[in-house]
Order: sequence, then structure tokens, then C-alpha cells
Amino acid sequence: MTVDTLTVVDDTATKAPAKRSAGKRTRTLELTLTVSGTADGEWRADLKQGSTHLVRNLAVAAAAVSRAAAELHEDLATPIDAVIEEARAQQAAKVAALEAELEAARRALANLD
Repeated sequence: MTVDTLTVVDDTATKAPAKRSAGKRTRTLELTLTVSGTADGEWRADLKQGSTHLVRNLAVAAAAVSRAAAELHEDLATPIDAVIEEARAQQAAKVAALEAELEAARRALANLD
């Protein structure tokens, strides 16, 4: 009499584990926005994507810079608003000095009549 034997081989232990799908990767888009201001209150913006300039030396209003910083984060808005306020104070002082100079010139002109 013959005996048939059935051998079962469990090959799951020897196989490498199946790789899991990483799923759909989100592509990162990097833009660099540089906003520069002067003591006179003039603001300019540059925008780059990688090493390519998309926008250069674009004039922007101080109020727009302040609003944009406030929208992004309070930690950005606070120092930017301080810089804008300092520029505002300097411009107000300049206006006051020019008004005083104008008034002096008007008096000098009136004395010549």
C-alpha cells in the first residue's frame, strides 16, 4: 500500500512584505515673497519661484502690506506695523517742517509787498 503525502509550504514567511502604496503625494510649490520698505514709507515686492523672478520691484501700499501681514499671522503683523508707524511718524514730522517753512516763506513774501 502506498501512502501519498501532501506537503504544504507556507511561502508567506519567506516573501518580502508587500509594499504599501504611498498614496498620492502632494506636490510642494515654493514661492518666495520679499517685501522691502524704506523709512519714507515706500514698499516694494519681489516674487520668485525657485530661482525665477516672477515679479520684480512692484510698488505696494503700506496699508496692503499691513493687511497681508495681519492675515498671515500676528507675529508678522506686529513688527511690520511698528515699522509702518515709525515711517508714518517720520512723514508727519516732515510735513510739519515743510508747513512751517511754507508759512515762513508766506510771511517773507507778505513783507515784500
